[in-house]
Amino acid sequence: MASDFYKYFKENMDSLGLDCPETLFATKGAAIQTATTLLSAIQQHGSKVTVSELIGAGTGLEKLIYLGALRASFYAGAVVGSIAVATGRTLAGGTSLSDVLISARSNNLHRPWLAGVLMRWPGIYNSQVTSRQHYRQSWSRP
Repeated sequence: MASDFYKYFKENMDSLGLDCPETLFATKGAAIQTATTLLSAIQQHGSKVTVSELIGAGTGLEKLIYLGALRASFYAGAVVGSIAVATGRTLAGGTSLSDVLISARSNNLHRPWLAGVLMRWPGIYNSQVTSRQHYRQSWSRP
């Protein structure tokens, strides 16, 4: 049975049109580990690298193969935001940008570009943003 954390995490990712395999995100610890892997790979290959390119580089993220041309930085931002959303909903029922950034910092997931991604795309962590279902198309390479 999926944990409440994963239920809320998946709900947020689904609303963004992004898949999130339970094997990578079942618990807060697993999600942080996956986010750390993503962020390390982005740091090594640059913020414009795609998920497919990271998989080709042997990062161990093969379960994300279906994300294809999606920029890894956007997906990582969505993962970090979803970790904060799931944590906030599990503990208190909601989250804000500051909650996301505090969560990212306290879990060693903060990167210099993360705040900019979250400010530009607030639907990553705020379900009230109506255009959030279109984010994925905006962050896929042509």
